[in-house]
Amino acid sequence: MKMTTHKQRGCWPWIFVLVALAGLGLAAGMLAYNWYFGVGESDSNNVIYRYLINPAERPGLTTEGYVACPDAPFILPSQGLIGLLYADPARPYNATRRHTGIDIFGDGPNNTVANVAAYDGWLTRLPDWRSTVIIRHEDPLQPGRTIWTYYTHMASTDGSVSYIDAAFPAGTTNRFVEQGTLLGHQGDYGGDGYSVAMHLHFSIVKGDRNGEFLNEAILENTIDPTPYLGMEVNIAADPKFPIRCASAS
Repeated sequence: MKMTTHKQRGCWPWIFVLVALAGLGLAAGMLAYNWYFGVGESDSNNVIYRYLINPAERPGLTTEGYVACPDAPFILPSQGLIGLLYADPARPYNATRRHTGIDIFGDGPNNTVANVAAYDGWLTRLPDWRSTVIIRHEDPLQPGRTIWTYYTHMASTDGSVSYIDAAFPAGTTNRFVEQGTLLGHQGDYGGDGYSVAMHLHFSIVKGDRNGEFLNEAILENTIDPTPYLGMEVNIAADPKFPIRCASAS
């Protein structure tokens, strides 16, 4: 979901919890558990689990893609369950390393659910990006500011097959794309052979003083997509699933 690879956590979080339980007592230990895992702050993983294991639930949890909510400048760039939200602490994230965008989980096999450009802009794909593109935009909500939209996980599990559209080979820079242009398709590549459930990770990234994109893996370098999409996708607002246009809530 990032420019850097996510690794599995292993057993050390449980050691942290056990130490807290032993040293601080049950109440303090549970506070430590909640702090680390985001328990009580997010129900996202439960909803994602329901969506993934029960196909019959998917239509009721799906947000329509490729259209804009009323008065919103961006279209939703894919279709499916908007499962992991902006600033979400649900695993594999936590209260001190929160999710920097939204994850849209599609219904279907790898390389079948389309991802499109959320807004007009100039696309770049760095030479070593197997599953990722980024698009530079003039900010429609703050004229004069440069922002970027970031799209990733568009590759096979092992990264050997890219699902990015052939129009954007590795090394592409500043290619103009219109809103709705096909970028590629959802995949489950998480980096270095690390598999994730098939989805699109989408985020809005700030520019530096020169307008170049900042590191998307840091929450402070990103922007809440809510006003751009016209739907509440910030975990702080405790939105209800499925996510819908704010005007329809």
